[in-house]
Amino acid sequence: MSGGLIGVVDYGAGNLGSVMNALSRLGLSARFIRGPEELSGPSPAYAKVLFPGDGHFGTTMDALEQSGYAGALREWIRLDRPFLGICIGMQALFASSEEAPPVHGAARQGLSALPGRVKRFPGRKVPQIGWNQTRARVDSRLFRGIPQDTFFYYIHSYYVVCDDASAAAAWTEYYLPYCSAVEWGNCAAVQFHPEKSGLLGLRLLENWAQAC
Repeated sequence: MSGGLIGVVDYGAGNLGSVMNALSRLGLSARFIRGPEELSGPSPAYAKVLFPGDGHFGTTMDALEQSGYAGALREWIRLDRPFLGICIGMQALFASSEEAPPVHGAARQGLSALPGRVKRFPGRKVPQIGWNQTRARVDSRLFRGIPQDTFFYYIHSYYVVCDDASAAAAWTEYYLPYCSAVEWGNCAAVQFHPEKSGLLGLRLLENWAQAC
């Protein structure tokens, strides 16, 4: 079923309007989450949570920690409630990022929902901006009905190293092969921007809404 209200995390990042427009185009009911308390308890206000946006790992995690969203999202994911991360929303699922090195001996911690880390691309042409092919796992629910090697829209300087091979759902190559989507239980995330990737990007969002 694709029914149920989708809560979109608003932590001050840009690019949230295009996500809301994409959900509206699909006829999916969504609104910005009004506070972390709406994600708590046995009957939260939302059926699904979407965490989109562009941003700096450290700045994003600081905003989530200060607003209380970090703890609420960790608990939401721990309970295997439907979740989709986009771009920084994928990177935040991991424990650490080279984008936010330790300060005074203390590192900014991600949500630590999956084992792994975030690293910077080794090449000179960084960030990666534009369309790139994405090869998905054949049993992926996110990519159901989407042709292999479909081009999606990317804009990022850092990539995920996922240590849980069973969670990796898709791969892309930019200087090196890297994990560009994860999927485990009712939780998923993608490095690219489905809301900016045309009809097949919309199909991926619809797949997520239906699969959960």
